[in-house]
Amino acid sequence: MTALLGKDLNCSIARSLEVLGEKWTLLIVREAFRGRTRFSEFTDSLGIARDILTNRLGTLVEYGVLSRQPYREEGEREREEYVLTQAGRELLPIMAAFTAWGDRHRASEVGPTVLYEDAGTGELAELRFTTADGRILELADVGTRPGPGLDTV
Repeated sequence: MTALLGKDLNCSIARSLEVLGEKWTLLIVREAFRGRTRFSEFTDSLGIARDILTNRLGTLVEYGVLSRQPYREEGEREREEYVLTQAGRELLPIMAAFTAWGDRHRASEVGPTVLYEDAGTGELAELRFTTADGRILELADVGTRPGPGLDTV
């Protein structure tokens, strides 16, 4: 993996794209968030070629986004399903950010396909930048600065 990154070795975005940057990968993760776990469910919902799905699932398992778990239907052979790991579940804000951007800049005529909410109350939720003390920042007020991992050479 590190050979592919070259000078972006310390870039968190580049390292993340090594795992998540293939065309179908985030769509597979999306389907996992929708409760799909089985190979056939992914192929049916996405229309993805089996060899591509096999490759993408392998990458997601290798990097700890999904885990393989055995299951057996009555009278059938044992098979594996793919379940989101903690690292996979932590992709929820990324999925929500893609959703928000798409809804804003690539909107569908029929409206959003998913709404994020407080699971306990049903109150709609949004992604926000917040300070350590909980103050919400507007995008215009968010800046960036070099982190300690920035390669300055």
